[in-house]
Amino acid sequence: MSRPITAIIHSNALSYNLSVARQATPDREVFAVVKANAYGHGIERVFEAFQSADGFALLDIAEARRLRDLGWTGKILLLEGLFQADELEACSELQLDFTVHNDAQIEWLDAFSQRNASMSSSFHVFLKMNSGMNRLGFRPEAYRAAWHRLSTISCVESITHMTHFSDADGERLGESGVDYQVKTFESTIAGLTGTRSISNSAAILRYQTQLNSDYVRSGIMLYGSSPDYPAHTIQDWGLQPTMSLRSEIIAIQQIEAEQSVGYGSRFVAQHPMRIGVVACGYADGYQRTTQTGTPVLVDSQKTQILGRVSMDMLTVDLTHLPDVHIGSEVVLWGQSSQGVVLPVDEVAAGSGTVGYELMCGVTARVAFQIEQST
Repeated sequence: MSRPITAIIHSNALSYNLSVARQATPDREVFAVVKANAYGHGIERVFEAFQSADGFALLDIAEARRLRDLGWTGKILLLEGLFQADELEACSELQLDFTVHNDAQIEWLDAFSQRNASMSSSFHVFLKMNSGMNRLGFRPEAYRAAWHRLSTISCVESITHMTHFSDADGERLGESGVDYQVKTFESTIAGLTGTRSISNSAAILRYQTQLNSDYVRSGIMLYGSSPDYPAHTIQDWGLQPTMSLRSEIIAIQQIEAEQSVGYGSRFVAQHPMRIGVVACGYADGYQRTTQTGTPVLVDSQKTQILGRVSMDMLTVDLTHLPDVHIGSEVVLWGQSSQGVVLPVDEVAAGSGTVGYELMCGVTARVAFQIEQST
């Protein structure tokens, strides 16, 4: 028998979360973000559930080609645009839209247009503004010049105005956060033609009724993680978990007071305890930095991690769960086979990270299964 750890992908939950994004943004085009191999879920595993999206957004051409090979004929957006000039050939072949966020990318487009003046290649470009995130994009004072230059390139069919919020998931509003970025964006593009794309998951859920965004980019919310946890949980937003990491109890130990558990004796019992050993460790993608007290489900009942997570195993408290036995189901995050939910955000908090990282970090040795029911 193979090692009893499996990542379950809940297809119905993926579809449901996409419907939440669509309901929150009526009359908008909803892009499903599938970067990082669909946040660790696998592009091929989520494709069927996301086919009602208006488009897909991702990072690289290899991922885009996988979508085309699956039969997708709709819009695909490269969120970071081109990494080198010769990728324009693939963008033309695969009919990809892409972000433009620096002068070099405009130079590549201009040169491509001049070399292929007799061809019918045309591109839908998303021109990115750095409205305060300070990662990618043209600063406001340079943005209009970039737009005018792009508008003169013959292979550019349309330009969508684009930006990305630094604080849509937080509490910075007013002159230091979302309001400031919106004001900067709107004043900069005033008088310029083109559609708009400004909303990520946090903005879809928290600010969409206040924002003018023709295209919304739904990412982490599709995968059953709250973009602004702990201010709001997935239950608050009406989202469902889409990945469940499940394993089993493979051994049980009885320890006495003053005895320790695991490497470094990071946990020392204060009284007699019953300890369960789980087939899951950091080589499976579960964080080594996870702290004692992080929640876990055993036979659909909540308990906690004890001691240090090792490469292949971790330990949990079974003292209050006398009926648990070797082979009992363990849910590291997600949903138990009985329908009890342990949100990935709660588990991520136990290692000082976010649910995104846990789902993206599940390693190749973990088997995946697709489950239609939720």
